[in-house]
Amino acid sequence: MEVIKPASVLKKMAQSYSALKDVNHSISYIEEYLHADFNTDVLADSWFDEIRETNQFVEVSEKYNPKFTIWSFLYLYVCLIGFYTAVVIHFNKKIDKVAKILISSFIFIHSFFILHICFNITNYHYKFPHTYLMSTGFSFLYGPLLYFYFKRTTQEYKFRAKDAWHLLPTLLFLIYATPIYLLPAEEKFNLIQGNSGGSLNLGVSTELMIIVILKLISLIVYGFYIRKLYRKSKKQEGINKENRIWQRNIYFIHISYVFCYAAYGLLITNYQMADFLIHFQIICMATMVMYIGYCANVQPSVFNGSSTFKNLFFKYEKSGLTNSLSHELREHLIKLFEVDKIHKENDLNLEKVAERLNTTRHNASQVINEHFNMNFNELVNTYRINEAKEIFNTDFQKNLNIIDVAYEVGFNNKVTFNKAFKKDTQVTPSEYQRNVCSEVIRS
Repeated sequence: MEVIKPASVLKKMAQSYSALKDVNHSISYIEEYLHADFNTDVLADSWFDEIRETNQFVEVSEKYNPKFTIWSFLYLYVCLIGFYTAVVIHFNKKIDKVAKILISSFIFIHSFFILHICFNITNYHYKFPHTYLMSTGFSFLYGPLLYFYFKRTTQEYKFRAKDAWHLLPTLLFLIYATPIYLLPAEEKFNLIQGNSGGSLNLGVSTELMIIVILKLISLIVYGFYIRKLYRKSKKQEGINKENRIWQRNIYFIHISYVFCYAAYGLLITNYQMADFLIHFQIICMATMVMYIGYCANVQPSVFNGSSTFKNLFFKYEKSGLTNSLSHELREHLIKLFEVDKIHKENDLNLEKVAERLNTTRHNASQVINEHFNMNFNELVNTYRINEAKEIFNTDFQKNLNIIDVAYEVGFNNKVTFNKAFKKDTQVTPSEYQRNVCSEVIRS
């Protein structure tokens, strides 16, 4: 019967052999001690100064000591942003309830996977063995979450009981992996050590290959269906530019991830390490996290997808505004802006426009939304910015002040003017003015 030595005894033995400069025995007891206590701080103990410079000790230090690189800091930064974004989206009451659950869960599992990678590349998985496989349980959720998010936002899909079948692979995997998750820390440490390999500590094992192959199949199958939904949504009317860009970017970032994962899977199933492809995958996932985080702060309305606009038209379904009257009001509205230049009035509002159209505020709003695919403020700003660009295009000597132009076209202050101008042209009024002068000089 093997006698299990206490961690303190193993530590003393390692220190004693170090004092005797017996490197092999000292390293052996250090490894046993780490299995028992998971305290990698022991490697910094002054008792090991006698053997610290030996190749064997340097090797074991690099294997177990926590280490930080620019990659680990970047990944940690990204995953923290991802967790924050998931919370922001989940508690945003303006986003469709089902859509926000799907997209916030999607970004959460991306962030959780990146956090898991952070533990691996910094060697903290040795210090916290229970992190073993901590994100693997989500492996079969990436495809279904994004697929149903696209389905919800492009088709206003309502879930049915049979959709639960999409969770079956995840459920089966959790049943299989539960005994592993319940293992004591020492056994998980042994598994981590046994599977370690490469700079990312992701060794090739039969179990890992099976998971990689099954996950790849899941990503490809759902990627095919996501592609069909995306191509179909491109043909839909009533979706503005921002939503189209959002859907396109999400689709292409995800597809890039699938290709990187496929390349990684191809190598690993041939027992070849592919650490650089792991980094490519994480870069794709980090791009997804950062892009969704950006949209959550700058244009959260895109998370509703095309349903935003479908609901908008449904809102006016019973308004009583006939098609002929709607087109008549549209022509009158265009005349007010293009001939009468009402957008130059700095106190213009929807009530005043409705009064000049000789209709109700509700009808005026409906005409603007249906015929111009924007709200009242966006329509007014569009005309004001176009007016400002015409002024700048004739001000070759830069004689006009920006604030004077802002007042001339109807804005009340320079800040609002700058913001609206840059949103429309991607440059500030000053930059636009300089560009005009530069073109005149060159010509």
